[in-house]
Amino acid sequence: MADLDPENTLVIETTKGRVVIAMRPDLAPGHVAHIKKLAREGFYDGIVFHRVIEGFMAQTGCPKGTGTGGSSYPDLKAEFNAEPHVRGTASMARAQNPNSANSQFFICFDDARFLDRQYTVWGKVVEGMDNVDKIKRGEPVRDPDKMLSVKVMADIAA
Repeated sequence: MADLDPENTLVIETTKGRVVIAMRPDLAPGHVAHIKKLAREGFYDGIVFHRVIEGFMAQTGCPKGTGTGGSSYPDLKAEFNAEPHVRGTASMARAQNPNSANSQFFICFDDARFLDRQYTVWGKVVEGMDNVDKIKRGEPVRDPDKMLSVKVMADIAA
């Protein structure tokens, strides 16, 4: 944790415990800036993991809890990169349009290399992957787990 940049580290308190994501502005500067803005506004607080598929990923970030919503901000221009979708990867969800990512993102449980260069990878879980593994599965999830709070590490009082 000591080598993490607090300004580019996301701390998510979930119903299953803490998850820490090292964000990668070098890969996806627009997406990282957007996620930090939403986190600082409290947008993600209380949002559920609405789509959780065993052996694949846990998706969250929809204010409606259904996978059909986003923030009030415009969608993001895709920042596809060569970073692989492997266990712990944090990547943006989107609709068919490559430039439709907004607030929803997912964390990979296992390798999902078929997503490479088609979804914007913006970070990696560096702590709490065991907590991600405990998130309740389902499509949609009944009585889903949620993100209680999402903060940029730099904003958390020591």
